[in-house]
Amino acid sequence: MDTKELKFLLKLLGYENYRSSLTASGFKNFKGIDKICRDLSDRELIDFSREIATVQILPAGEALLKLDPAELPIAGKELKVLEKISKASGKITPSTIKLSLKAPEREQILTTLSERGLIEAESKRKKAKAEIWITERGIKYLQEDYNPKGTATISLDLLNNYLRCLRKTLPDQPETESNSAPVDQQSAVVTTLSLTDEEVLQTIQKLDQELGTDNYLPIFHLREKLQPQISRDELDQALYRLEKADQIELSTLADPDDYTPEQVDAGISQISGGSLFFITVS
Repeated sequence: MDTKELKFLLKLLGYENYRSSLTASGFKNFKGIDKICRDLSDRELIDFSREIATVQILPAGEALLKLDPAELPIAGKELKVLEKISKASGKITPSTIKLSLKAPEREQILTTLSERGLIEAESKRKKAKAEIWITERGIKYLQEDYNPKGTATISLDLLNNYLRCLRKTLPDQPETESNSAPVDQQSAVVTTLSLTDEEVLQTIQKLDQELGTDNYLPIFHLREKLQPQISRDELDQALYRLEKADQIELSTLADPDDYTPEQVDAGISQISGGSLFFITVS
């Protein structure tokens, strides 16, 4: 890891949940930021919000278009988008699909077609309102595996970010602010506890009842309820495990206009574009 990449990761450690907008002032002085993001992402040390860059029809999509229209297991808008893609000789960008669709709706349809194996979709980092965060693997790499060599100039602010991150993993040493009021032993222990998958599931069921979301709970409610007991990445992994165990289902958001950007960003970003947003208990 070169010095630029190290400083980039240490800068991210200074943000809440190690997550930030890429346009934040702290990243303005980084040169070659696109390459830094790409290289760190390739090593799975960071991830970022994505959007679909190119699409191409797959054999399964071509076969579907040959079926009797009355037998097509696909919605009307999805069919029109698939037909547009099929007429291209190769990969095309979403913007070339000329239909009366807003960009978020088109993105959602392309994500659905990709998940069904009808098209191949390549993603890239979002151009607008992109967020970036350190992955769980990135945190463990800095805490356990990274062995710096040579000389480099690192500011004390960046070093402080690193030390604060390390202290969070020390047993019986919960992090405290330098000028904060004393806390009792019981409250200090709470900050180091993590929730079990069963406790996460019970919280989902309780929130659904309290908020009346009809077994269609937006993830941002769960994040607000469980902070700071469990980190963003830890909660994502718990939800994936619950889904794999067929205890919940995660579904995407079709129309983000009903929610604030912060609520939408609380979803789980997908490589293919879009994000998982709703939780349904099986």
